[in-house]
Amino acid sequence: MTISAEEAKAIFPDEVVTHAKTRLISVPGLDKPVAFITIDNGLDHTRPSTFGPQSLVSLGAAFDEAYAASPAAIAVTGKPFIFAVGADLTAVEKASDRSQGVTIGALGHEVFKKFTDSDIPTFAFVNGAVMGGGLELALSCHYRTLASNAAAIALPEVFLGLFPGWGGTQLLPNLIGANDAVTVIFENALNQNKMLKPKEALALGIADVLFDSADYLEQSLLWLSGVVRGEISVPRKEIDRGEAWDAAVARAKGIVHGKTKGAAPGALKALELLELARENDLEKGYAAETEGLADLVMSDELRAGLYSFNLVQKRAKRPAGAPDKSLARKVTKVGVVGAGLMASQMALLFIRRLHVPVVLTDIDQARVDKGVGYVHAEIDKLASKKRISPDEANRLKALVSGSLDKSAFSDADFVIEAVFEDLAVKQQVFAEVEEHVSPEAILATNTSSLSITDMASKLKHPERVVGFHFFNPVAVMPLLEIVRAEQTDDATLATAFSIGKQLKKSSVLVKDAPAFVVNRLLTRFMGEVIKSVDEGTSFEVADKATEPLGLPMSPMILLQLVGSAVALHVSETMHGAFPDRFSVSENMKKFVAAGKGAVWQWDSTGAQTVDPEVLALWEFGSSPLTGEEVKTRALEALAEEIRIMLDEGVVAEAQDIDLCMILGAGWPFWLGGITPYLDRTGISEKVTGKRFLAPGVASVPA
Repeated sequence: MTISAEEAKAIFPDEVVTHAKTRLISVPGLDKPVAFITIDNGLDHTRPSTFGPQSLVSLGAAFDEAYAASPAAIAVTGKPFIFAVGADLTAVEKASDRSQGVTIGALGHEVFKKFTDSDIPTFAFVNGAVMGGGLELALSCHYRTLASNAAAIALPEVFLGLFPGWGGTQLLPNLIGANDAVTVIFENALNQNKMLKPKEALALGIADVLFDSADYLEQSLLWLSGVVRGEISVPRKEIDRGEAWDAAVARAKGIVHGKTKGAAPGALKALELLELARENDLEKGYAAETEGLADLVMSDELRAGLYSFNLVQKRAKRPAGAPDKSLARKVTKVGVVGAGLMASQMALLFIRRLHVPVVLTDIDQARVDKGVGYVHAEIDKLASKKRISPDEANRLKALVSGSLDKSAFSDADFVIEAVFEDLAVKQQVFAEVEEHVSPEAILATNTSSLSITDMASKLKHPERVVGFHFFNPVAVMPLLEIVRAEQTDDATLATAFSIGKQLKKSSVLVKDAPAFVVNRLLTRFMGEVIKSVDEGTSFEVADKATEPLGLPMSPMILLQLVGSAVALHVSETMHGAFPDRFSVSENMKKFVAAGKGAVWQWDSTGAQTVDPEVLALWEFGSSPLTGEEVKTRALEALAEEIRIMLDEGVVAEAQDIDLCMILGAGWPFWLGGITPYLDRTGISEKVTGKRFLAPGVASVPA
């Protein structure tokens, strides 16, 4: 598979090349020098080093130069703060036929295997962030040191719709054991791409030793010297390839089914490769990885995953339609109207990210005290987990206060309301706040479905009102829907986007339309599922109907999470706006009136059944649907609603719809949010007459 630099460039001419350079250095205690390879793409730490075809050729040449010098050892490290973060995914996106996938897979294996097969000891000095192919390079070396400040350690491929394809599925379980490998490859990746901390990587056996960052390379070289001289021995785990491996594979299957419902081909291939790794035959395992990678590269699911990755990494950082950031006003104090759970979560986030005073108000002292108490308790939890210092905890707690008097907002620059979801109540709140704040102070609302324009209509300065819709839980969900009302001015909008960025949220500009994006689509989707139950479909069939999509939860579990009263309220709001497309279930009204929050109940063994009281109150029709019919109806409704939203200009493009569904509803990368899935299944054209995205966008080029 050896290819020249020219051939590598022909595969991917636009690659940002990570160059590998070898130099010989003297190390105390060694008669021969150490061949020291540095991998660096020439850019700062904000653009981490990756491996495309040209980068791999460069690394292979650097190894050959190092080996030819007959050194005492060969060490590889990265540029400051970065080791390497994996394959250049743009190269994967550019692949137009399966043979290019084979080349990318085989070339990575060939180069990395030089480090594994070397009869000269090889060391990875993991000096910073290491993910994907970067970690696979480190695993390919005989020994690994790790910097104590390495910011990100992971094999995130399954999260993206891939699998670790340059040795990770074979090397990791045979180094640390199959069960721990399942944690890294499957569990962490499918848990919102959870990263390992350096101490965790050390405890797992991924790293052999941890050194502080101040003199990391010096310490690593001294440790290398000790290993080469035989003064330091590095123990390796005894790997159980019998029952323990069986149990690990079973656990991995449970995780994959629970998180993807079999809808993600990359995760399924990773399961096969984990089973194959039991044989500990690298030639066979690497060949299977290469073939699997080539198949995946030419799949629509992977292209949708890469499209999703680009939305989150690129589009989310440059929101479409956001005004010039220079128009943003400085925020030195924040007011929060309401002191309930949502308001308190927001107050905590503002304090932690903005480090400005935040004042909560509510209608009585008990509620105010409870809200402030919640913030204090959460800060104490952070301190107890050592995520913040005691001094920082005291500073943060001093920033939050409560008041019954809205005059406490007199010097606030940004006031957000999170009171009961009723238009008249919110109008009254804003009218009261306006009496106390400056004309430039921004009034924001966390409403999930009401008209921002109507909310601002009775104010003296409606231009300073903006929608600022968080998702629950506030600290976790990354999406922020920023809603422009009819009179919202650019300075207000720019400030909202500036605050969103400081809060580390991904903001999407949304037109003032009922329920905005995520709640509108989820309500339409859920409405069709509920309607099918009303017509006679069993809860069991209806709730499993959408399982092939691999959504984070089933419709009835989502209903339980959102809250039945909230879901009913939003459906009533949407029915009022669009009665021809959104219905209100009479059964849901009875469900809420009875105080029910969940359809399902679980016994002590975990068996799931429908709550008999729900069955008793629900009136079923006589026209049940099959699961496939329920799924088709729900997806066709989504396609119709998305086309209408785009025609109405609710967001700029279909990409913004997908970004909202990924970040606000947790819909998976392999769906591409939702429009790529609707395109590839033909639903878009069936319902609306055309695709949402051009062929080749989030799909394999024709």
